[in-house]
Amino acid sequence: MKKDIILAGVGGQGILSIATVIGEAALAEGLFIKQAEVHGMSQRGGDVQSNLRISSQEIASDLIPVGGADIIVSLEPMEALRYLPYLKKEGWIVTSSVPFVNIDNYPDIEALREHLDRLPNRVVLDVEQLAREAGAPVQSANMVLLGAAVPMLDIEYEKIEAGVRRIFQRKGEEVTAKNIAALRAGYDNSKK
Repeated sequence: MKKDIILAGVGGQGILSIATVIGEAALAEGLFIKQAEVHGMSQRGGDVQSNLRISSQEIASDLIPVGGADIIVSLEPMEALRYLPYLKKEGWIVTSSVPFVNIDNYPDIEALREHLDRLPNRVVLDVEQLAREAGAPVQSANMVLLGAAVPMLDIEYEKIEAGVRRIFQRKGEEVTAKNIAALRAGYDNSKK
């Protein structure tokens, strides 16, 4: 088993929480992981990106080469397209449809959607709306996105859910339950 995952978004969206949950689940499966992060101006709404490599064999490098990613998981559609050169031809994009417009020259939103619609392997969701529908706060949108990516990760849903429990348990049962509800909403929607 080998999965190379690029996680992308904007500071404060919870990209690194997704990486932590996947890492927890991978370790529980006895897999090797390597991770590299770029925070940029993340505290000011800048881009955040993480290379996450998971394998049943030892991993030499933590960086994913151009054309080497199996999945791009992004909480921001423009950020998903930014890393498109890294995606394998048969790779998947799992992204939020909701843009985070934080720059004056943000690309035309309809053009972004059209570009995403032309990609053969994609899951594009309004993760914020799905979080609300699941009874979770909008801050749990990252868990909706993670749930949507689970079918492409080759890690059992139950292992990912257990990772969510471990990561959020210190915040209390209510926060944990809402994040799991968000995770399940994304997972169920992605399987459709």
